[in-house]
Amino acid sequence: MWELVKSGGLLMLPILIASVLAMAICFERAWALRASRVAPPNLLAEVWGWIKNKQLDAEKLRQLKANSPLGEILAAGLLNSRHGREIMKECIEETANVVIHHMERYLTVLGTLAMISPLLGLLGTVVGIIEAFMAINTGSGMGDPALLASGISKALMTTAGGLFVAIPAMIMHRYFARHISTMAVEMEQQAIKLVDIVHGDREVDFQEQAV
Repeated sequence: MWELVKSGGLLMLPILIASVLAMAICFERAWALRASRVAPPNLLAEVWGWIKNKQLDAEKLRQLKANSPLGEILAAGLLNSRHGREIMKECIEETANVVIHHMERYLTVLGTLAMISPLLGLLGTVVGIIEAFMAINTGSGMGDPALLASGISKALMTTAGGLFVAIPAMIMHRYFARHISTMAVEMEQQAIKLVDIVHGDREVDFQEQAV
């Protein structure tokens, strides 16, 4: 494997670095965006239990805010619930925008790596082919098709390497973007339920709704 990397020339180095960065981002985002961490099940039911039993205090709000992105959104709404329904909804929307922005962290980098890796590979191939034909022009490769074929095959290594990085990186970028969109809808639904419940517009059986 290392011989294949070396045969691609200097431009295989940035491609190799891009592959390491893409892999690190994928592992980090997969861990950070777990559904159980972003929107813990039964969290809304737990919050309503605190409110109903008059156990909601500053310490519980701090814990709620720190434990999960959904908790941060719900805490923002509860902190402003006394100011009326519209103000509560506005605070929830503002906090949700910040939370989603944090959830999208590193995705731009991952998308950029997916875009530039095949371009780096193509650049390496072009440079390799130029070097192969320059060898013919100088006479060192004249009459030796095997040498020319070897030079071209080595040049194509960078294209293969770039695609090897770009394809999984693009797949994971699309997956994370879709996952964040799905989780955002789920958090929005939970926050709307909280607003309706706090302001008396909805009655909820949390044994059924705590999902």
